[in-house]
Amino acid sequence: MATWTQDEAGPYQTKPYPGASWQPVGHPVRQAHEYIRNGTAKMLTLFHPRTGEVCMKGVTSASNAVLHPWLQEQCTAILHTLPAPAPRDAATQRAAWQRWQQGLSRPFTLPEELPPLRMLLVWDNLAGHCTPDMVLWLVEHGIMPLYTPLGGSWLNMAESVQRIIVRRALDGQSPDTPQQIIAAVENTANTWNREPTPFVWGGKRAARRQRSRERRHALGGSGACTQRPLRQRTGLLKKWLKSSQTTH
Repeated sequence: MATWTQDEAGPYQTKPYPGASWQPVGHPVRQAHEYIRNGTAKMLTLFHPRTGEVCMKGVTSASNAVLHPWLQEQCTAILHTLPAPAPRDAATQRAAWQRWQQGLSRPFTLPEELPPLRMLLVWDNLAGHCTPDMVLWLVEHGIMPLYTPLGGSWLNMAESVQRIIVRRALDGQSPDTPQQIIAAVENTANTWNREPTPFVWGGKRAARRQRSRERRHALGGSGACTQRPLRQRTGLLKKWLKSSQTTH
């Protein structure tokens, strides 16, 4: 089952953006101390952490009328690339959906008839993301929306890749129009997708697993391990050394 994350970034102003660049010695880059407020740009992002693939579209407004059609188009294209779901009975199919609602304080009501669950969509808990029309469209197409909790937007990996790509696109630049910002970010996203970098979750649970692995002790170079080191049989070693000394 595919897992994608979605987020909106911005607004980005038409102003100089500080950043490092290669310049001759004694000739630093000089940016204007004044700039014209010529509008802003925003970025719609859909990110696949497992492969590192990112879909970014620049817009001047990220309202529901702009976001929802773009997201539906992208999700439909992604579903076409996924393998056909295995046939399941209705009870098993519903259990697969309900599994992702366990522990939620405010789970939404699932329809009576559910399609096969094919994709998870992680995004922020914004009012526009919870509109009934959009949620029903996602469920009808086998997509389970998972909302990050209030104050927990950092759980969305799309925010991380947005910061990386936007910095690469705008650092040291001085765009004059929103269209220049959009072109720079979209071109950088296309370059990123040539050699995407997969993301791995590195939260507290991953840190606990790493500490647990470090506390293990390998056995004889194999894949087996123990939670505590094996006691060395020093008594036999001392007897062998003593016997070898007496024989010589």
